[in-house]
Amino acid sequence: MTRFSDRLRRIRPTVAGFAAALVVTAGCTLPAFAPRTETEGEAAAPGTAPTWRACPEVPDDLVGRGAPGMRYDCARIAVPRNWGNGATTGATAGPGSGETFQISLIRARSTKQHDRIGSLVINPGGPGASGVDTAVYLSFGPAFGGLPAEITDRFDIVGFDPRGVSRSSPVKCISDADLDASFGYDPDPASQASFDGFVALNRKVGKGCGDKYGDQLPLYGTEQAARDMDAVRAAVGDEKLTYLGYSYGTLLGATYAQLYPQRVRALVLDGAVDPQQKLIAGSESQAKGFERAFNNFAQWCAANAGRCPIAPDARAAVTTAIDKARVSPVRGANGREATSGWVFYAIISSLYTESGWQELARAIERLQGGDPTEVFKLADAYAGREDDGHYSNLFDANLAVNCADETEKPTREQIRQLQSQWREKYPLFGPSLAVGMLGCVEWPGQRDPYPTGKAVGAPPIVVVGTTGDPATPYEQTAALASMLGVGRVLTWEGEGHTAYPQTACVTAAVDAYLISLTVPREGLRCPAR
Repeated sequence: MTRFSDRLRRIRPTVAGFAAALVVTAGCTLPAFAPRTETEGEAAAPGTAPTWRACPEVPDDLVGRGAPGMRYDCARIAVPRNWGNGATTGATAGPGSGETFQISLIRARSTKQHDRIGSLVINPGGPGASGVDTAVYLSFGPAFGGLPAEITDRFDIVGFDPRGVSRSSPVKCISDADLDASFGYDPDPASQASFDGFVALNRKVGKGCGDKYGDQLPLYGTEQAARDMDAVRAAVGDEKLTYLGYSYGTLLGATYAQLYPQRVRALVLDGAVDPQQKLIAGSESQAKGFERAFNNFAQWCAANAGRCPIAPDARAAVTTAIDKARVSPVRGANGREATSGWVFYAIISSLYTESGWQELARAIERLQGGDPTEVFKLADAYAGREDDGHYSNLFDANLAVNCADETEKPTREQIRQLQSQWREKYPLFGPSLAVGMLGCVEWPGQRDPYPTGKAVGAPPIVVVGTTGDPATPYEQTAALASMLGVGRVLTWEGEGHTAYPQTACVTAAVDAYLISLTVPREGLRCPAR
């Protein structure tokens, strides 16, 4: 069983779409748990107040106990499957059909709460990560990477699982065996036969999900989820929304701001996604971001040989490990093989936080010695894979949401060309980001793209970017702020994915905005430490 401290060690919401879609993409370093069933109890009908019930079993299940001085209550609300916006006309569940999805909520409330402002609604990103889980993790406070007391003393912390995710009418259509095959597959299938095999795997996944969900697949898109979020705002009784969104959660928040600008109180969008980037541009942006983050890791390794057992040339050590795994993967005690894919995803997992760098170096060193345990630990944390080989529905939902959103559909021939081109530009990550686009290429169903305009009438929105962010590269920060027209950029000159609440500078700026609506000064840059 995972220790309490280990489960909380990675609680900072660090979920991102590693590539815009795909079975083998999207990123997550939140703890991995089996998919939850929907919360017990009747869901409140659309437009009616929910019934909250005490649910201490949720933090008990996640980390063994609740945070001191916190009470946890859960509820469910029903939302229309189709809010009736535009491109989902092919779906049968229109707004008047009476068909609904169930959205699960949790509310963490401090016993020390005073001068309550309202609710702070949380989304950790993914798409596919659980906001219910994240609200629990963040309730544990700064000692565990959670929210400061200044916030929990003034707000209820409300997490929700978006439609299709975890406890909220979850999408589940990819078998554990196919997920194992996807993550274990060569991240750079160079031969035509290997590339064709990956195409076939993605086609199999797409067909399985299409056969199960049919014309409902477009209903899992971001705009539908943003409309659900207004139902969440109403359910918690707030006239206007106060929101903290990480990574993909910035896209969800930006979409909400465009749809309901007059209902925004304060939005913090941390780890910005540029909504105007299409699939190819977004994938290349992430290839560049992860390559840059890996270079930073390699430089750290060379300068800290005492803490990095694969120094002085970390890139050579990692590249060699992947190459060896292609021809002779190390077998673990249970017979599981550390293929090149699993080694690759251990690398991806470790780059989401600077604290993961030393773990990566140790994992590669032990792999060199014939022990893949640490490689599997890192990769499984990313993949949401349990020790018994069972997966959460993180990647099922990730694929469903990303592919519903995405209108660009490159050909297999284009992807093959990009694989070769990006191999030259981004040697470790380019090929995987290129072939990762196959997931949406082979995905069935109509698309339902989200809006990409200004949030006319919304108050200032804080957009936080980290200069060393691998998953949502810093360049996207200003792009999102500019698109919204009311964005104010807050920069953290640090490493890893997302920034709040990691340093005193970032924390003070965000807290002042959330509590007093004091917008950070133009051009504020917070040092790494």
